Amino acid sequence: MENLVPHFIELIRRSSTDLPADMEAALRRARANEDPDSAAQTTLDAILENVQMSRQGSTPICQDTGTPIFYVYYPTGWSTLVLRKQIREAVAEATLRSYLRPNSVDTLTGKNPGNNLGDDFPYFHFEEVEGETLTIDLMLKGGGCENVGAQYSLPNSALGAGRDLAGVRKVVLDAVHQAQGQGCAPGILGVAIGGDRGSGYLASKEALFQKMADTNPNPELAALEERLTDEANQLGIGPMGFGGKTTVLGTKITTLNRLPASYYVTISYMCWAYRRRRMTWHNGAIAYR
Repeated sequence: MENLVPHFIELIRRSSTDLPADMEAALRRARANEDPDSAAQTTLDAILENVQMSRQGSTPICQDTGTPIFYVYYPTGWSTLVLRKQIREAVAEATLRSYLRPNSVDTLTGKNPGNNLGDDFPYFHFEEVEGETLTIDLMLKGGGCENVGAQYSLPNSALGAGRDLAGVRKVVLDAVHQAQGQGCAPGILGVAIGGDRGSGYLASKEALFQKMADTNPNPELAALEERLTDEANQLGIGPMGFGGKTTVLGTKITTLNRLPASYYVTISYMCWAYRRRRMTWHNGAIAYR
């Protein structure tokens, strides 16, 4: 197996310093929709200027470069031990080059190793796939937006939310309302319906790997995604909580089977610094998107 460390470093660099085109386009549409010279438009102007400066200088878009979350889809016969070792080496080198800031600390001591390596940090998910293509999806999940994630168990009598999509709608909007400007709005919502507590949190993050233009194959869920985005924007929270028409840029919903006793709705919030990239390797050819 060849040394892929330089390519993993490049994947990290692109993720941290270069906002995906679909996300930048969404921010520009939001900016055009805000009232001229409003606090919302001024805030989005500052965000977009930051995006350009980060891209030009290969510097992190945000000082919180987040938890690196790697989803690795590998061909039969590849060693996950080697892949893990090479990716961890790339994380340490990317930190040394300042593509990542040394954000990771020991939970009990608070000690910072300085290289973003620790227990389950970065996070890995490995899945064996057919064919000869290695695919790696990387998300950098910031702490601020992670703090405003939420999970609800339905029914929820306080919100009048039952075990149906109407109840899902109520709790998701409540999560957005509770977040207010925290989590660096405008954000994107990843919503998982079903599963258990743990699988719901994982699936709600996995939903955030989707492109902004991706359409839910379930028409009922596709309609709910549009409605949630529209109604969240009617809350008037706006960019960074300063008021305005853009609180949420999009909503992505996924579902999991559940036990009859449980009905969880889990919401992962992603900030405007929606840092996610993909790298593929096939017969020595590398591609990034």
